[in-house]
Amino acid sequence: MSDTADRPLSFNVLAKDPTSHARLGKALTRHGPYDTPAFMPVGTQGSIKGVLPDHVAATGSQVILANTYHLMLRPGEKVVADLGDLHRFMGWPGPILTDSGGFQVFSLSDINEITDDGVTFKSHIDGSVVHLTPARSIEVQNALGADIIMAFDECPPANAPAHYQQQAVERTLRWARLCRQAHARPRDQSLFAIVQGGTDLGLRERCAAELIAMDFPGYAVGGLAVGEGFEAMKSVLESVTPMLPQGKPRYLMGVGFPRDIVAAVGSGIDMFDCVLPTRNGRNAYAFTAGGAIRLRNSRFIRDDGPIEPGCDCYACRNFTCGAIRHFFFAGEMLGPVLVSVHNIRFYQRLMADIRQALALGVFAEFRNTDPRCRLGPAEANDDAANG
Repeated sequence: MSDTADRPLSFNVLAKDPTSHARLGKALTRHGPYDTPAFMPVGTQGSIKGVLPDHVAATGSQVILANTYHLMLRPGEKVVADLGDLHRFMGWPGPILTDSGGFQVFSLSDINEITDDGVTFKSHIDGSVVHLTPARSIEVQNALGADIIMAFDECPPANAPAHYQQQAVERTLRWARLCRQAHARPRDQSLFAIVQGGTDLGLRERCAAELIAMDFPGYAVGGLAVGEGFEAMKSVLESVTPMLPQGKPRYLMGVGFPRDIVAAVGSGIDMFDCVLPTRNGRNAYAFTAGGAIRLRNSRFIRDDGPIEPGCDCYACRNFTCGAIRHFFFAGEMLGPVLVSVHNIRFYQRLMADIRQALALGVFAEFRNTDPRCRLGPAEANDDAANG
């Protein structure tokens, strides 16, 4: 992997699981390496909410994500560039990935018009009209300076009719070509393409095949975890992921629960991001191997144990559940910070154990026996429902 002088990202597959498509890998960027399968904490507006960068690093996080849509609207990509680029802006010296802004445009915005050229929408901040095109998305990401940037794509909801899904694929392919043409920093930043197509396997496979022919440095699967259900997600991943090039990173966008991650690793996915660890952390939900617990529940008033016995995170080493519960009720910022730190560490411990299982050739046993591999939305909410 010494050729990063010529390529902004190199990727090696170090081991493969004989019982699935799972693989152990290592990526090298201009801002350092990261091991795969990898989980990226999300810093939506240039900050992983409530957590200092060195505390993020202490959780075992090696690569993080920032959001193009939000940074474009505030403070503006030129401000970030003038302040030294996204790495300096976020105080994060390691690898960073920026998404294209497409998901946020389609999920957050009051959209005025979608055409083959781009999307016109109203800013959620001040109501101003913004026109975001593939070229503009890449221009913003070039200015932000992340190591990995994403092609602009159309991400329809899971229940979108078939004709809309097909139209979204057509636009995603068209926009991917335009993004390649607009990319002004190919020696500094790796541009990943995004496979769309809903739950239509034929549409997904066609989208993947055409993007592969364009020869991007990496590939993502988008448009999942948007309401299609676990089995449908698995079906898409098992069909599409093995099609993607073996020697390039594969990224599943916005997925999330441990059960989903383990299943996706089994299909051959290398990279993940999700807001769940920090969003849940700010709401007193803590992930544990036995399911998520809600620390606002009264049973934690005098609980003198850690959030999760055996966890080595800063919160579990230094604070009791009873103290953390008090911080939430007292409105102290420390409560959300501690649970966020714990949750990020929970995810990084999971990823480290997945990597170790792959290195040892026991991934099948791990996914069948480790209770974390079964944690999905229902398990995560059990305590809340009973509290």
